[in-house]
Amino acid sequence: MNPIVIAPSILSADFARLGAEIAAVEQAGADWIHFDVMDNHFVPNLTFGPMVLKAVRPHTRLPIDVHLMVQPVDALVEGFAAAGADLIAVHVEACPHLDRTLQLIRSKGKQTGVVLNPATPAAALDCVLSEVDLVLLMTVNPGFAGQSFIGSVVDKIRTVRRMIDMTGRPIRLEVDGGITPATIGAAAAAGADTFVAGSAVFGGKDYAAAITALRAGAAAAITAAAAPQREVA
Repeated sequence: MNPIVIAPSILSADFARLGAEIAAVEQAGADWIHFDVMDNHFVPNLTFGPMVLKAVRPHTRLPIDVHLMVQPVDALVEGFAAAGADLIAVHVEACPHLDRTLQLIRSKGKQTGVVLNPATPAAALDCVLSEVDLVLLMTVNPGFAGQSFIGSVVDKIRTVRRMIDMTGRPIRLEVDGGITPATIGAAAAAGADTFVAGSAVFGGKDYAAAITALRAGAAAAITAAAAPQREVA
């Protein structure tokens, strides 16, 4: 199992002070920065472009995980790669030639990720797991921050964890949407190791306490899931 990663999503940050917000969550103990890119086409919202990533890149040494919720995808890969992304994740649903898109990301020297919406089956990963560094399962329908965790995705997390384990590769399993101290345990126990949290981090004043609570909830669930089960007499 990979170490736990907490990746605050700047979609919930104060946009007027974005560089300071990113620096603050790094100081508070974040592992990655999650950068949600929406195009008001593939999803019903409009957020950031490569210029914003380029502007905030100097404010953190953490890896930046770029989640492209856009269609078409390929035209934006080069811009985000040049702007400082470390990993670029794309939606199965938005890529008619997914393998080609993953090759393009890799050719720019970046790690690759594949994203599934809540209603997309795990079988969509069958032919691409050998090409990716991360699988991201949406636990809300993409487009807006602050939505509630869709509990039915937990079974898919278990399925994808088994698929990843069968490859023998250290592919990260990320979840995004409605992740809070109350929901992170179910995702972690099912096999997720990387957790995107927006409102749960930026929604309060104490970012360090929020990140600590998320990490503790995930760690406790993973420990409990790994513990031997006692037989009931």
